[in-house]
Amino acid sequence: MSQQLLQENQPNSTSSYLDLGITLAIHNWPALTLAVQSNWGGPTSSDKRDWLCGAISDMLNDRPETDAEDLEDVLIQVMNDEFDVVIDDESAVPVAAEIMEVRELVAKGDIDPIKQMWENYQTKSQQKASNVAAAFKRGEDEDQDSEDDDEEDEEDDVDMGEAPALVRAPKEKVQPEVDEDGFTKVVGKKKR
Repeated sequence: MSQQLLQENQPNSTSSYLDLGITLAIHNWPALTLAVQSNWGGPTSSDKRDWLCGAISDMLNDRPETDAEDLEDVLIQVMNDEFDVVIDDESAVPVAAEIMEVRELVAKGDIDPIKQMWENYQTKSQQKASNVAAAFKRGEDEDQDSEDDDEEDEEDDVDMGEAPALVRAPKEKVQPEVDEDGFTKVVGKKKR
């Protein structure tokens, strides 16, 4: 559900703007983003994030008395249950507050801030994509430079012959000590 909202250009209803705002707040939460990128929730980590967005939307629609503390508790619990991450850095607080602010804006019919959030998200995504492309390009350039260096290194190589075989002296086996009653004394490895 949230992936669709992030891919659509413009929502067409106030509930769509609420869903978009929730999705953007969740997708901008660094702790959850790291958990999804690291697959801490398993191979379906991204789907779990999308489910969370939908669950919060349903919660806000079905339970109008929901407040920021309720949302914070849900965020913390989902991170713990679904991603095995204990959130103790208070990072869920601003996410919950942002979702509540989105809810209030949509209730007032003021969707311009949500549109601005969407534009900021798109800009940030485009910058990430161009940074990845630039890093990939740098990597290709470095690979080309590395190939040139390898060719130069081959010319300077000196034949050193075969390396000598490593010879290890055999360990002297420690004979067990037997006391007068015929019992063998046990000695730890470090004392041998």
